[in-house]
Amino acid sequence: MQLKDASILITDDDPDVLTAVRLLLKPLVKEVIVEKNPENLPAILSRQQFDLVLLDMNFKSAINTGNEGFFWLNKIKTLKPDLAVIMITAYGDIDLAVRSLKQGASDFVIKPWHNELLIETIAEAIKPKGKSSASKPSAKDSGPQMIGESDIIRDILYKLNKIAPTDANILILGENGTGKDLIAKAIHNRSLRSEKPFIKVDVGALTDSLFESELFGHKKGAFTDAREDRVGRFEAAHGGTLFLDEIGNISLQQQAKLLSVLQNRQVIKLGSNEPIAVDIRLICATNLPLSELANEARFRKDLVYRINTMELMVPPLRYRGNDILLLAKHFIKVYADKYMKPAPELDKKAQEKLMNYSFPGNVRELQYTIERAVIMAEDTTLQVGDLIFSPLETQHAASVPTDFNLNNLEKNAILLVIEKHGGNITKAAKELGLTRTALYRRLSKYDL
Repeated sequence: MQLKDASILITDDDPDVLTAVRLLLKPLVKEVIVEKNPENLPAILSRQQFDLVLLDMNFKSAINTGNEGFFWLNKIKTLKPDLAVIMITAYGDIDLAVRSLKQGASDFVIKPWHNELLIETIAEAIKPKGKSSASKPSAKDSGPQMIGESDIIRDILYKLNKIAPTDANILILGENGTGKDLIAKAIHNRSLRSEKPFIKVDVGALTDSLFESELFGHKKGAFTDAREDRVGRFEAAHGGTLFLDEIGNISLQQQAKLLSVLQNRQVIKLGSNEPIAVDIRLICATNLPLSELANEARFRKDLVYRINTMELMVPPLRYRGNDILLLAKHFIKVYADKYMKPAPELDKKAQEKLMNYSFPGNVRELQYTIERAVIMAEDTTLQVGDLIFSPLETQHAASVPTDFNLNNLEKNAILLVIEKHGGNITKAAKELGLTRTALYRRLSKYDL
């Protein structure tokens, strides 16, 4: 079906939303009906045919389910199983909107939306099954792609595609090596700023003396080594995206300076009093959990709110199941091409070895493991012995307990500390927070 032939029902208790969407769609579609009260939906659907419903996630109605969107979505699907439904949601409800897809919704849009994106989403939802353009390559998809088919990655990619066209500030969380920089670049590529600069800065590596110069720029003569004017990263990213990696490692003093710039949307170069307006979309990343960023002794809470309009949690590789093999085969092809060798197959036992390993170094460790294997391979198949994990990572993995029995944990802790102090009971007891007598009792308890 074409958009001009579609009949659309919009249900939202905000009259401004109803007016805005009706005015937007009226010239483009056959018919637009708006309804403020979702309790009238069954009657409306019984007397009139629609091709699509735009449905808000939350209403101030008599239904009190915690989230009315699910109730009315299920009601619509019961009455009209084949009717396309697009959920309208706010940033904070994206996880709920993703869940709604599993309950039959065709798609969701985020308030406030870009009109072009809303129209495109509606047009896609009313297309006949099997004729979706989703598989067609898009100019927005150029650059490195995220590889994976696990549910957790599908959810991330869905959220990414929804938030990318907005100007919302994004905070990407996840362990080192999970691909946070790849996600930041993908957000930029799918955004309305994709033709503008993407500037990455590892702010965690900047000293206090370099922080302002690097981010905000300086004038010639501002300090001893300032031999010429320098454009800061904020100014260089004007119109595009600024990606601040390792944001969790900057000092409180640096945080205050960064917050000021984000609030005022302007920078002042070192050695100058003239403010320069900057228009950037901010993406930040850190390996710290959000709970640590919420610790005001370490990180300003007002800055957390400023950088975290929306957050994306990137899962460690060990939680991604068969994605490990998909990534391994991808890296085999990449490095076989790079080193001009035939791409070897993965032996079944080699696959099992990969699947049974915890990958403390995440995707980065897998990538380097496969690169070494391809370089050293002397056969057309990679065997178990070709896969050698990094000693640095395997040492870390070995330090992570796999037995969580409390008695065994205490026994192993005592052994490690006594060994660390060369058998000195006094020093061992002090580190363990015990008296010598208490430590001797535990040594007797565990026959040590």
